[in-house]
Amino acid sequence: MTGLESGCVLFDTHAHYDDARFDADRDKVIASLRENGVGYAVDVGCSFDTLSKATELAEKYDFIYASAGLHPNDSLSAEKNPDTLDILRHYLSHPKNVALGEIGLDYHWDEPSRELQKKWFELQLTLAEELKKPVIIHDREAHGDCMNIVLRHPGVSGIFHSYSGSPEMAAELVKLGWYISFSGVLTFKNAAKLPEVAKVVPMDRMLLETDCPYLAPVPHRGERNDSTLMRHTAARLAELRGVSYADICRITTENAKRVYRLI
Repeated sequence: MTGLESGCVLFDTHAHYDDARFDADRDKVIASLRENGVGYAVDVGCSFDTLSKATELAEKYDFIYASAGLHPNDSLSAEKNPDTLDILRHYLSHPKNVALGEIGLDYHWDEPSRELQKKWFELQLTLAEELKKPVIIHDREAHGDCMNIVLRHPGVSGIFHSYSGSPEMAAELVKLGWYISFSGVLTFKNAAKLPEVAKVVPMDRMLLETDCPYLAPVPHRGERNDSTLMRHTAARLAELRGVSYADICRITTENAKRVYRLI
């Protein structure tokens, strides 16, 4: 089922169309989104190289928005550049920039150091407080530290993207004003915790995303992802919640517009 066939409109809250894997056919892929039921997408600028690319895409397409932040894996680059925060302020001032992110912690790799990641996570959360921007959090194998740092910034909220934590942590985040975003991982057989998370998150705090070109949902797992495949994640979420596909489209799109302050 496509969004067009069902009369539904999906909002991809986290995409990377600036990625090199789209270089050969980027415009063709983006042009196909609306005819396949994707009404909106946020291209996430998460490195010095992608900040301008995300903004350019938002300027080129009326249904694409941008964000700006530095991924934890770019913490060393942030540390070496004395103008990092001013550069972020510049991109975050763009009228189509809807969030600061993605930022956070990634403990899957040994570098950059955890202390440096935490430093730049804190600095960017403080910048979000200053600019009154929602944030997009990347949390990979760092649930405890992410939660502790978020708790130190009660004036900030936004999205935990491609959520991978426990149902209990999700419930606590929702109480603090956060939204929980589900990627194609929700369709994976080995994603044992996520179905339980999907069942407990309130309907008004659920979001959908691709993280494309990564995390393509079943039955396209391992392929290059794009927003047209998000319908599989939406269908799985509808199944878990016992509601219609149309309801999931409508609710998650309304939620995305709310968190990104487009309504």
